[in-house]
Amino acid sequence: MKNILVLCTGNSCRSQIAEGYLQHFAGDKAKVYSAGIETHGVNPKAIQVMAEDHIDISHHTSNNVDEYTDIPFDYLITVCDNANENCPYFPGKMQRFHHNFPDPAKAQGNPGQIIDEFRRVRDMIKNYSKDFIAEHLQA
Repeated sequence: MKNILVLCTGNSCRSQIAEGYLQHFAGDKAKVYSAGIETHGVNPKAIQVMAEDHIDISHHTSNNVDEYTDIPFDYLITVCDNANENCPYFPGKMQRFHHNFPDPAKAQGNPGQIIDEFRRVRDMIKNYSKDFIAEHLQA
């Protein structure tokens, strides 16, 4: 079983969504964790848009990356430029990947426009996660 860490700035939206999808697509082939350089709590809108796609992340917690320094990760995926630039050193033979997704928590407009941005980013992360698992964990 592979260990995957998804890292973002606040561990509230993008990394939480990615953890949900990566675990969904990986099944029992991986254990997926998410963390942030900081912790901002899981965003309720991230929980909402994932529930719309039948993935429950309501039990997720917002964790600091320092909590995971003892886990031998096989893959590290940073999902924002800030996390990529400020990621701490992890020893071992871990492969690093980076994809800068827009931050849906910064969306502006009326409530409908904001939730639409969460859905748009969710779908981007879903496609990335599906492709990542297909490329790296499907033997």
